[in-house]
Amino acid sequence: MPILLQIDFPFQGPWGAEMSATMQGLAESIAQEPGLIWKIWTENPETSEAGGIYLFKDRPSAEAYLAMHTERLVGFGIPHVNAKLFEVNRELSAIDRAPLGG
Repeated sequence: MPILLQIDFPFQGPWGAEMSATMQGLAESIAQEPGLIWKIWTENPETSEAGGIYLFKDRPSAEAYLAMHTERLVGFGIPHVNAKLFEVNRELSAIDRAPLGG
């Protein structure tokens, strides 16, 4: 069953195009993570928050990524990481055109 992972954390920038240029290597690394189907990067300069919405093929992949990425973010100096895992209802999501992959 696909698992959606929602992560957000305090972030002081960079934002927009500068964030894209700065984080390209990280994005390429994340793209290689086992079980990852996709990630949507999120940013909110007004509230100084960033994060992402991820879809993983299964819970073990999502949990392993969450543990590794939380440790990485703490290493970057991020003081607190919020995260939630959700099971995906494929049938209802398909009605609303969710890009669930495989």
